[in-house]
This record gives sequence, structure tokens and C-alpha cells, in this order.
Amino acid sequence: MPAFPEQRLPYLYEAVHCGSVRAAAEKLAIAPSAVSRQIALLEEELNVALLERHRKGVVPTQAGQLLIDYTRQQVAHRGDMLSKIESLRGLRSGSVAVVTGEGFVQDLVRNPLRAFREHYPGITVSVEINGTTEILRRISEDEAELGLVYNTPADSRIVMRAACQQPMCAIVAPDHPLRREQHLAFAELTRWPIALMNGSYGIRQLLAHVEYTEKTRLNPVLTTNLISVLKAFVATGQGITLLPRFSISHELAAGELFAVPVRHDILERAEVHLITRAGRHLSPAANQFVSHCLQGMSAFRPGAN
Repeated sequence: MPAFPEQRLPYLYEAVHCGSVRAAAEKLAIAPSAVSRQIALLEEELNVALLERHRKGVVPTQAGQLLIDYTRQQVAHRGDMLSKIESLRGLRSGSVAVVTGEGFVQDLVRNPLRAFREHYPGITVSVEINGTTEILRRISEDEAELGLVYNTPADSRIVMRAACQQPMCAIVAPDHPLRREQHLAFAELTRWPIALMNGSYGIRQLLAHVEYTEKTRLNPVLTTNLISVLKAFVATGQGITLLPRFSISHELAAGELFAVPVRHDILERAEVHLITRAGRHLSPAANQFVSHCLQGMSAFRPGAN
């Protein structure tokens, strides 16, 4: 196979990542013609088309995708190598990138993040909140090292570093009639106005599976991409929602919301997962952060909520 200059790969990568040559040029602060020229030279040297150009932008050919994957892996390996060098200096600097569902945030920030920063004040941590589908994409494309997900769908690109059973419960206000119940059947949930996460979240995907098996459909009066909206809906007496207990641990402790178990095998066996990309070697800083999460988060302690 002919050799190719490594320095041309970032132009192809950014054109695909940004969706167009013009957007890539803006990000790289150069002229669009310069980006096009570098990609054209790469195609000429490899004697293969790397991009398909459409009215709305560019998409990689099969050969182009191979180079995109190669570039992404090189960037990840470079970051891992630099992190390992930092570890030899005692983890005095470095970074950890985490992508998570909103339901993990309270648990993450109140416990392991605080302890981690006390031990490693020179390590910076980024935490971004996304739905399940986007979390899997960001992890698989090395845009983040660690992901926290509820009900992770099967994906060959992903491995689970840790898992813990966290059942789904009906969440109700203190004065709601269901607060007095010891447990509920799934069909009983249809009697009340209900608010749910939208379909890009593991919570809703899990419920869709239950609806199919029970031949019972929940008809939410409100759908959202924010757990905070669900909590406000319930707290103001407008209806109920479905969430795992760890996602509302602060409100449970304060007596602002209550969780009622729902009797269904699928809901009772639901799990939280800490995930990484298959084959990725975590940096020392990320490995330490994993340890702090497993030790400090109630989401990874069954029965702790």
C-alpha cells in the first residue's frame, strides 16, 4: 500500500466530523480551498476516493471511514501515552472526560468527584450530560473515556467496567395516594397522569420493552429529555414518573419525593453501567476516577438508596 503523509489526516477527519469542508476550515482557521487541497492530495496519493460530496455536506467512503477510525485511534493512543507519562510524575496533572445521563449527576458530584479532586487537585474533569444513544456514540468514538448509563443496549463497541442492579420505581409526591402502597403492578401505572423521558434514553427504552411484554401502553402526558422536569412534574402534584432511586437520592432523603417499587422482572433487574470503548486502555487518571466512582457512588451499591 502506498505511504501517505500523516499530516493530511486531520483535514479529512475534521471535514467528516464537522460535516462539511467549510465547517472544517472554520474550525481549523484556514481557507476552505486549503482543506479541499489536502484531502485531494490524500486521495491522489492513495488512489482512492475518501469523501462523497452532497448538497448538505460530505460523508466518508468506506476507505475514508477506515482513515477516520485510524485517526481517532491514534488520537486516543496519544492521549493514553501522555497520561501514562503524567502518572510517572504522580498524577499531578492530566484530565478525565466523562459523559453521563442526568440521573447520575447528583451522585457523581456529591461523592466521588469531591473525593477525587481532594486526592488529585491537578487533574481536570469534564462531565457532559447526554442521552443513552449519544453517550454510546461519544464513548465509541473516543470523545470521552468513561460513560455512566442506565440500561445500556448491546453494542459490540462498548465494554462494561462495572454494573449494579438498580430497579425502576414509580416516583410520587408526598401526598399522592400511591405513597401508601408497598408495591405496584405495571398495569396500575396507566391509572395516573405520567411523565417520561424521551426515546433516546435508556429509561424509556427499558419501559418500551416492558410495554411490549405486558401488552400495556403507557401514554405520557409529558415527555422530556431532563430528569429535573420529571421531578418538578411530580413534586407539583401533576402526576407520577418512573426512575431508579439513585437518580433522586437527594429528594428521597429530604422527603420531597417517594419511590414505590414496581413489580416486574425487567424493571427489577435493570442495571446501571460504567462503560468504556472496547479495546481502549484507560489513562491512570481515568482508572483512579473509576475506582472513586465504584467506591463513592450509591448507584453502584445495591440497596444503598
